[in-house]
Amino acid sequence: MTNDQVVEILLEAYNDELETVMNYLTNSIVLDGVHAEEIKDSLEQDIDEELNHARMLGQRLKYLDARPGGSFEFEARQEGLQPPEDSTDILTVIDGVIEAEEDAIETYRSLIDAAEEANDPVTEDLAVELLGDEEAHRGEFRGFRKEYKD
Repeated sequence: MTNDQVVEILLEAYNDELETVMNYLTNSIVLDGVHAEEIKDSLEQDIDEELNHARMLGQRLKYLDARPGGSFEFEARQEGLQPPEDSTDILTVIDGVIEAEEDAIETYRSLIDAAEEANDPVTEDLAVELLGDEEAHRGEFRGFRKEYKD
């Protein structure tokens, strides 16, 4: 793979992290009910971590003589993480978080492969670090999911 492919994946990851921040923030605000509090607290904590991921990705793009996109370049893709119509529908949010984390995991695995092929160990290390964070988030929400029956 080339440096251009690494930059393309970095841009995708940057966009995804910002969209995750937006959706986590909205869901942490709109969820209602006693059972929602733990989910809301977790989302609020994850907002800062996801925003930091976007910062790190943006800095890496800059170091590679690229630039992170602005709002006109933003393309929303997280349909499953949209706030539910029923503000007590916690399960929909949990499933949306798991889906978003799985997408992030896939993106970071692709970035690891691309960076390795492009001989870019710095980007590879960044992707490994972010992959670990996303796997931890997914694990936490899989645990929340176990508390609900379909």
